[in-house]
Amino acid sequence: MTRKQKRLGLIGGAAIFLGLALTLVLTALNQQIVFFVDPSAIAAEPLEPGQKVRLGGLVVDGSVERGESEVVRFAVTDGAASVPVRYQGILPDLFREGQGVVAEGEMASDGVFVASTVLAKHDEQYMPREVADSLKEKGMWQEGGQDGGAYRTPAKNTAADEPTASAPLTQ
Repeated sequence: MTRKQKRLGLIGGAAIFLGLALTLVLTALNQQIVFFVDPSAIAAEPLEPGQKVRLGGLVVDGSVERGESEVVRFAVTDGAASVPVRYQGILPDLFREGQGVVAEGEMASDGVFVASTVLAKHDEQYMPREVADSLKEKGMWQEGGQDGGAYRTPAKNTAADEPTASAPLTQ
């Protein structure tokens, strides 16, 4: 073999190695990608059962129900739609009604979002960026204030036949 052939062989081997490494990294990352959705997106286009996503919004007032063996049911809203959530485990200390939350999990076949992880805001100046952006799109975010922005709860409907965004979900 000539020197030129050895160099080309080395460059070709390195390119194959890098291509294989890149394929492995992309495959591993693809399995870890979790998209953010809000309740309105789920209402517009329901998720397939088993599809992992992050659901974000506000915990609906009056929707938190604690069951047996650390099972908690609550609803998440973005002001336009609500999604029932079931979580088994210990909730963060700062989890409460009316606060921003991000739940990671998947939609069950019965239409309930089964969360594997629940994240709550950690102080008065923080709300997950995806939740804040979603609330801004829905017109529920007020600019200004001491923390740079605050959410406002949706106005209640006056018509008796229209549901309100803050009404708890029944199952």
